[in-house]
Amino acid sequence: MPIATPAQYRAMLDAAQKGGYAYPAINVTSITTINGSLRAFAEAKSDGIIQVSTGGGEFASGTCVKDAAFGAIILAEAAHRLAEKYNVLVALHTDHCHPSKVDSFLKPLLEASRQRIAEGKGPLFQSHMFDGSVVALEENLKLSCELLKECNELDIILEVEAGCVGGEEDGHDTSGLPSEKLYTSPEDMLQVYEALSPLGRFLFAATFGNVHGTYKPGAVKLKPEILRDGQAAVMAKHGAKAEMDLVFHGGSGSDLSDIRETLDYGVVKMNIDTDTQYAFTRPIVTHICQNIEGVLRVDGEVGDKKQYDPRSYLKKAEIGLANRLKTACDDLRSTGQTIFGTVWSFF
Repeated sequence: MPIATPAQYRAMLDAAQKGGYAYPAINVTSITTINGSLRAFAEAKSDGIIQVSTGGGEFASGTCVKDAAFGAIILAEAAHRLAEKYNVLVALHTDHCHPSKVDSFLKPLLEASRQRIAEGKGPLFQSHMFDGSVVALEENLKLSCELLKECNELDIILEVEAGCVGGEEDGHDTSGLPSEKLYTSPEDMLQVYEALSPLGRFLFAATFGNVHGTYKPGAVKLKPEILRDGQAAVMAKHGAKAEMDLVFHGGSGSDLSDIRETLDYGVVKMNIDTDTQYAFTRPIVTHICQNIEGVLRVDGEVGDKKQYDPRSYLKKAEIGLANRLKTACDDLRSTGQTIFGTVWSFF
């Protein structure tokens, strides 16, 4: 099955909203992390989202090139081919893109999708995130409206953010912000809905105390009721059909009860990066420690090629990532929820 079509992606989001579950959206940086993600979704019988950040794209382009958009295109094209071997639906998404990077990252990706569509194919990515939270809400919405119009023409969904996710991840640092900036108000949510809903479908990363990075359980103080109250304000004015598709950023260290509560308030996508980074790296460290004499050429010895061959430990890393991502599917209740069989005949 190739990557989900735009219509299939919308069906995925509709199913999650109706079914009270959400999709893990995992950041990838390489063929190995893409393979681990696809393996996890297939084994969990869960549809899912694979996403690329600006930093991930830059890394994938190579240390000499350092072109975030080019690297993102390489990863996306690879995912389109690799996904053909699996029987779940997977959508492609890009993570935080600030206003300063729209021209160098988001615009080239939209152009790549435009070229694919002209060739009779679907868009390269099914959704993109524009993070305008670094500017005032009015300016954020002005820029978001312009991008949503362009995305809508390409049958692409735009994700936006109002309020700021705290902490630092992949160059996205808001650790110095006052705490009140970490919470989106009902008034903000209503303003976002009224500005964007006439222009096309969008995802909304409202903030409720979530923080990027890794923390011990209990350290992150979430207020899921903010999502409840914001959705209630929107639906009270515009009806039940106005319920927004919400996104949960910065979930590492969150209590499972808080994660599950957000599903009741319209969260259909939860980003996962920090935890899968660790799950990928830990087996590599274990392999190196357990095979140190084979991995290193110590005291003039030749080592053991089977142990320092990157494939020997990257296979373990792929499995480690996959196992952690399957846990995320369980946490978000997407395990066993693939709509692959039910929507395939319609598209």
